[in-house]
Amino acid sequence: MNLSTCAAILQELHARANPANVAGMAKFGINPQGTLGISIYELRKLAKIIGVQHELALQLWETGLHEARILASYIDDPASVTEAQLERWVADFDSWDVVDQVCELIAKTPLAYAKIFEWSTRPEEFVKRTAFALIAELAVRDKQATDEQLAQFFPVIVRAANDERNFVKKAVNWALRNLGKRNLALNAQAIATAREIQALGTRPARWIAADALRELTSEAVQARLRAKG
Repeated sequence: MNLSTCAAILQELHARANPANVAGMAKFGINPQGTLGISIYELRKLAKIIGVQHELALQLWETGLHEARILASYIDDPASVTEAQLERWVADFDSWDVVDQVCELIAKTPLAYAKIFEWSTRPEEFVKRTAFALIAELAVRDKQATDEQLAQFFPVIVRAANDERNFVKKAVNWALRNLGKRNLALNAQAIATAREIQALGTRPARWIAADALRELTSEAVQARLRAKG
């Protein structure tokens, strides 16, 4: 399988198209426009065949094809990603799954932490979601991050807790839960933050807080964190 050019990759993607999957994806809020219905598991396999190729990733992104953009994030080189590129890409976001997959790439760049603060104040739904999906990603993947580095995101989470938009509030909740599952110290801070959010009294705030508290105070999570030390 020769996947060395953008044209060859697009041909392969179209050959794997599954219209039935597109309908199913739409039920989960994934934008069906320009979508072929290829699973991320298939895309990850293709990414391994293609390898890391920054310029090819840029070309794939510009096609506008849903799966091509996810694949672009899998093969891009974090060290080659520029701030201008990130701004172009987030401006194109039109589906939560693309946001979440691309965040795996963004989290590996040195720009991630600064962009969280910037994007968390942006009005666009998917740009704002990106900020909180990034927090959730870093809380799990950035093993070198200190508690202090991660704790600076709690006030950012509180500020966004009144946003009623579905893809924002779910990401805010996700960020809070992932921070609270990192270790006991951050768990205590996350629980305190959830109670602060609960006191805001708005519908999205109450949902975010209740869902986070349910998990973060559960015996399963507490036992795992105690065992982790």
